[in-house]
Amino acid sequence: MAAPPHIAWLKDTGERRQTACGREIEIWELSPEDDAAALSAWAAHFRYHYCADADLAALAAGTGKSHAEFLKTILFPDEKTAPGPSLRSGDFGEILVADFIEFILGYWCPRELRYQDRWNRQDSTKGCDIIGIKYVLPQGDHANDELFVFESKSGLSPTDRNRLQDAVTDSMKDHLREAMTLNAMKQRLLVRGEADQVGWVQRFQNESERPFRRINGAAAVLDIDVFATTDLEATDTTGHQNADNLRLLVIRGPSLMKLVHALYERAANEA
Repeated sequence: MAAPPHIAWLKDTGERRQTACGREIEIWELSPEDDAAALSAWAAHFRYHYCADADLAALAAGTGKSHAEFLKTILFPDEKTAPGPSLRSGDFGEILVADFIEFILGYWCPRELRYQDRWNRQDSTKGCDIIGIKYVLPQGDHANDELFVFESKSGLSPTDRNRLQDAVTDSMKDHLREAMTLNAMKQRLLVRGEADQVGWVQRFQNESERPFRRINGAAAVLDIDVFATTDLEATDTTGHQNADNLRLLVIRGPSLMKLVHALYERAANEA
């Protein structure tokens, strides 16, 4: 799958910070441009996480709503009513980190069903935030096949919390949630008849018989003003079960909450 054009706006700053426990934090930057075509492509990519365009007419049928109204009032988290804005912020961060894993790091990152199967638009999906899969060989298992389990937290509005620390703390729970998350992914793929993808997920369900390499990640997606006031160096990964294979990522950008609402608006209006 070709990378959507907005991926070109996500760049490594080269800046690195060090946590309180001596681990490296990568600093990346999202710098959106005033490019209508690229923003429309991004909105379509974003919308697909909630609903395939091919299914939209059937889903909206019978509701008495236009496609845009259906998306805004039934599918997307609400723009103003809590917890809608925080869910929008969190979903944006997760999807952006999934884009990073898939289009920059080169993993297969099945994530759309996490949002398409959400029953309540005002409630987040449980389990590990993002799963990435990478194989060494085109066919057959290899001990260096990788399962990348990432937790993402967003700080797009003023906060006194260290959102990277929040992501690390949540990542410490992923050893308990991983099996359930993989099973949920497998169930959703089975229902959709995606036999090949079921096998790709199944390969990572029995580590003792089919060894693989596990990588964990913790990411914070931060508005530049929140980034400026966050003490990233206070982040502590002590006690993480996979600390030796833990990747720490911060993505910063300007006026990100404004961007999030504009992206949802475009995604609905251009459907």
